[in-house]
Amino acid sequence: MDIPIKKKRFTPARIAMFAGGLLLLALIIFIVISSAGGSKLNVKTERITISEVKQGIFQENIPVNGVVLPITTIYLDAVEGGRVEEKFVEDGTMMKKGEPILRLSNTDLELSLVNQETAVYNLLTQMQIQQNAARQNTINRLNQLTDVENSLAEAKRVYELNKRLYEKDAIGRQDLMESENNYNYQKERMKLAKEVVKQDSLASEQELSQAESSYNRTRNALKLMRKKVGDLVVRAPVDGQLTSLDAEIGQSKTKGERLGQIDVLSGYKVRVDIDEHYISRIYSGQYGSFTFDNKTYTLAIKKVYTQVTNGRFQVDMVFDEDVPEGIRRGQTLQIRLALSQEKEALLLSKGGFFQKTGGNWVFKVSEDGNSAYRQNIRLGSQNTEYYEVLEGLQPGDKVITSGYDNFGDIQELVFN
Repeated sequence: MDIPIKKKRFTPARIAMFAGGLLLLALIIFIVISSAGGSKLNVKTERITISEVKQGIFQENIPVNGVVLPITTIYLDAVEGGRVEEKFVEDGTMMKKGEPILRLSNTDLELSLVNQETAVYNLLTQMQIQQNAARQNTINRLNQLTDVENSLAEAKRVYELNKRLYEKDAIGRQDLMESENNYNYQKERMKLAKEVVKQDSLASEQELSQAESSYNRTRNALKLMRKKVGDLVVRAPVDGQLTSLDAEIGQSKTKGERLGQIDVLSGYKVRVDIDEHYISRIYSGQYGSFTFDNKTYTLAIKKVYTQVTNGRFQVDMVFDEDVPEGIRRGQTLQIRLALSQEKEALLLSKGGFFQKTGGNWVFKVSEDGNSAYRQNIRLGSQNTEYYEVLEGLQPGDKVITSGYDNFGDIQELVFN
């Protein structure tokens, strides 16, 4: 009689298949957890910075560096080239307007001055000779006019006498006509003599005017030449401090070469470098502030230099009110330059988190203060201390503002 064989419920094949399924499920779970980057991470609170979101006054500004300069700088250039013969002062000397700084020599220029002076003296001598000749000619013409006047008067007297004598038949008609012709002739001579004197006077005046004009032009040229020679002595144009003097005895300087500068110390300005990104938002009258000796001072933009060099442009700022005591030329100031007006806004302290998130999200601390989780936000403008929060946070919220580089893709932070 056959004995029925009972089937085994857990065969080795089934056991192997079941074990394989469990392993596959565990692998899938592991991959899912790994791909999620881990949902939580324990962090120590002393290694992070937590800031509270608050409502307050916000003004957009940027940090810039400025260098203190004199309010006015006047450059000293060589008006005429030459060799440095003498230095009267040294770099750093306080100068008064008109005081000599150095003396140049220029032989060609000095020789030109001598020639110009000689030309003026020669022209003056010629003009004097012409004046004397014109004066003598005028005297001769006047003498001739006097003779003609005398002859006319005599001819008139004879003619009138003969006319009376002829009426009395004391003389013949021929004598009368002769005296009449002589009288008419003398009258014509008188007209001609007067015209000659008139034309001679006009000619003399014209010659004299031309001579004086030529003489004046030559004298002006002489003045200009003397001024050019005088410019070989370089003088202080204003009161101030002589700086950057670049001249040594025996050194040759070309025309227009920079010799130094005079700094007017009646006040100061600040030359500021700004990134070209802000060039469309910078204009005269904007304000900035800085702290010096535990006191805040205000500056205003006076001039904008729109030329961009190496990605930056410059502005000149002047002190709005008081100038700090003890400030010196060449000193560097850290300035907060305002780009907008003050307004009420939601403020979040600046921190290293921005480099990781770009301001799109933050770790917001939970209400119990034991953890922090991701929160999407939207930021607006910024200044040296705060970001302007537009969306995602409320006053009183607490946010981790330190760097997020060690957090990876963690979704939640648990505080230890």
